[in-house]
Amino acid sequence: MNFYKYLYQRGNWIFSFGLFSLMLMGCDKNLLDAVPTDRLSENIFWKSQADAELAANALYNDLDGAEIFYSDALTDIAHVNQPFAVDAYIELGTYDASSSRLYNTWSSAYKGIGAANYFLANVGKIEGSRDEALIARFIGEARVLRAYQYIKLAYLFGGVPLVKAPLTLEEGRAVQRADLKEIYDFIDTELELAAASLPESYSSNDIGRITRWAALGLKARSDLYAGRFAAAAKAAKTIIDSKRFELYPLYANLFTYAAENNKEVLLDKQFLENIYTQSVFNLLAPYSQQNGQSTYVPTKALTDSYETSSGLVITDANSGYDPKNPSKNRDPRLALSIFLDGDPLPNGAIFRPAPNSGTADAVGSTYIASTTGFNIKKYIDKKDLANPSKSGLNIMLLRYAEILLTYAEAKIELGEIDGSVYDAINQIRNSRTDVKLPIISNQVNQEQLRQLVRRERTVELAFEGLHLADIRRWKTAEKVVPGKVYGITYQNNNGEAVVVEAASESRVFDAKKHYLWPIPQREINLNPNLKQNPNW
Repeated sequence: MNFYKYLYQRGNWIFSFGLFSLMLMGCDKNLLDAVPTDRLSENIFWKSQADAELAANALYNDLDGAEIFYSDALTDIAHVNQPFAVDAYIELGTYDASSSRLYNTWSSAYKGIGAANYFLANVGKIEGSRDEALIARFIGEARVLRAYQYIKLAYLFGGVPLVKAPLTLEEGRAVQRADLKEIYDFIDTELELAAASLPESYSSNDIGRITRWAALGLKARSDLYAGRFAAAAKAAKTIIDSKRFELYPLYANLFTYAAENNKEVLLDKQFLENIYTQSVFNLLAPYSQQNGQSTYVPTKALTDSYETSSGLVITDANSGYDPKNPSKNRDPRLALSIFLDGDPLPNGAIFRPAPNSGTADAVGSTYIASTTGFNIKKYIDKKDLANPSKSGLNIMLLRYAEILLTYAEAKIELGEIDGSVYDAINQIRNSRTDVKLPIISNQVNQEQLRQLVRRERTVELAFEGLHLADIRRWKTAEKVVPGKVYGITYQNNNGEAVVVEAASESRVFDAKKHYLWPIPQREINLNPNLKQNPNW
């Protein structure tokens, strides 16, 4: 039984709405003069340990779910399929501080922060008999969930308001941006404190809650983003040395119902089919599959990143790459992550995206069909075909593969290249049953390893919401993002090999300002103390 199924069966599902009402009511104490009939009141809440549990449970709603997918489409590896979508303007560099994507990302993150702050400010009010270790665990969960939001805000916006406690409206209109270092210092401290009070694992109804390892894994991620490589390597190594995690043996099944709660998962957002659902199938599937929306689609830039089965990049003359048959003899993760021409689809049909194929998925057949001829395969489980907008498939937010790659990258940047670095990379490349690439030897130098681990992060973690942060911290976005978007290679009616070019303007990335998003204009209008990022 997963965590969310337990919540629903306990009748606690509606509590998240009650908590949000409490947070709003906390802004104006006059609202408490009458006891409401449609929400929870502070007059009757925060009385028992059960109340603390309910409040802690509600915090999980603010974890990202399907929201992780849009960010990859703002990089070189994916594309916003419909040109009129709000994210398309970010691709084209024509967005500004009024973008709803920026505002929604900012406001949802601070909603999660606000909920955690409210919990931490009130959990001490619990009266009567209480299990102090359990209360400490709830506090640890809240700290981790709050730090998760700050990690996201930091890489997107830079220094942001560091809010550690509930604010009045007046206080909220006066906050200022903290220095980015202060944000990362806070994240580090919070995750270290949380890890000390969290269990190493859960069983039964509590599977899906934050563990000590999730806290340390997020710390490794945050430290890597901050360039604190020694700290990142240390946190990742602690997880590796625990021997509690391993790569799931079949990459093909990793993002399906069959692999839920497996030993590779450190943190996920759990869902419950037809009750607490996500709509990834509807969002990403090819158009022919129950009107899949193809909202974000892979690019040729990504598919070209996958090595050949010989372990060489496709530009190497000895790689065996065939430009007329680009998917032949390639890293198996290419075909396991992306729908390619000839692949079986969930409904039993064959994926035929070529413009001259005459199918619903043909490039140009409709504005919804993929404009690159590629579709994302991760999380497209045929079990969701009948009801694509009500999937119960869990979405992974942190998995062991990332920990291994974080460790390897941090050690490479430190110049501390030893057998453990090669082992971490080679586990990714060669330990799964269905992914067998040549192992990397100790003859590879630091710069070659740097490029290798970056390529491994790109292909291993594609469509998992991490690549935007990567190309920002690597400072490669200005090189890889700008230009046309290309897709499949197909044979036209004259037998010529043609590369699809997505019907869009060229992407733009201005290094002078696009490495940070602007602070949403609505926030600056409310609080002029929030100084805008450079050149916006």
